[in-house]
Amino acid sequence: MRNKRLLFVLAGAVVFGLVAAVSVSRYLSNAQATPRNMRAVVVAKVDIPLGTQVVAEQLMKVQYPSNAVPDGAFEAEEKVVGRVVVTTLAAKEPITDFKLAAEGSAAGLSAVIPEGYRAMTVKVDDVIGVAGFIQPGAMVDVLTVIQPPDEGMHRNPISKIVLQNVKVLASGQNMDKPKNEREAESVRAVTLQVTPDQAEKLALASVEGKLRLVMRNTADQGDEQTQGANKRSLLTGEHATQPPPAGALKSEQGPVPAAPAPVMHRRPRAERPRAERPAAPAPAAQPAAPAEPPRPKVEMIQGAKRSTVEFP
Repeated sequence: MRNKRLLFVLAGAVVFGLVAAVSVSRYLSNAQATPRNMRAVVVAKVDIPLGTQVVAEQLMKVQYPSNAVPDGAFEAEEKVVGRVVVTTLAAKEPITDFKLAAEGSAAGLSAVIPEGYRAMTVKVDDVIGVAGFIQPGAMVDVLTVIQPPDEGMHRNPISKIVLQNVKVLASGQNMDKPKNEREAESVRAVTLQVTPDQAEKLALASVEGKLRLVMRNTADQGDEQTQGANKRSLLTGEHATQPPPAGALKSEQGPVPAAPAPVMHRRPRAERPRAERPAAPAPAAQPAAPAEPPRPKVEMIQGAKRSTVEFP
């Protein structure tokens, strides 16, 4: 009996030993294979502003798993030094090829202008520039108030949106988006990203009329075709609409609620004189119940005590 217990204990010890040996072997093999699956990736050591030229002091290398390396990442810092960034880079952010301008590009605004576009600056004030809330990266529509041609002596101005969904490249001399957008800064000029055809329209609109910039949601890419507004359409009035919540898109909004039906008020009808009804007869008084006959009484005297006893 003792021999069986001893054999059972020895067998259990052998099994647990084999399991431990296999686990340690797998752990060591994975630990040795981990460095082989890692790659050195160049990242930003500090925040790099938009349009600046990268220097070696702004770079560092970080080990990334091979299956998590971003497309277009660099392994050598020499390939990044001297390039111009076209988007703001945060610290510890991997630097990829699409975040850099073409090799040989000069630092500044010209490096962030896409191919086929131009940068054009227009004068603004607190009214035109939406009280300073237009910052780099915002999308705007350009509206102008102009005198239409060939109207003879009666020249009525008209307002019309001439450009839509135009990107703001710079606000004043600042090309980078501020960290705190709530602190509006008053600027005197805004640089817009336009095509050559749009640049011609913008130049004519700025000379012949008065410009206004209309801010729009960056996710709203819709094309709105309007008829323009003049004095005649201005005096026709406008129907009240339910304002959507701040930042809401058209696709997120439900159907426009219908206007409530008008309430029809009727004139009160003249009440006809009602015939006087005879008063209801008063209920007859009930006869009083007859009084009970007096019961016989007997006065009893016991010594000094006197009492009365009633019989039924």
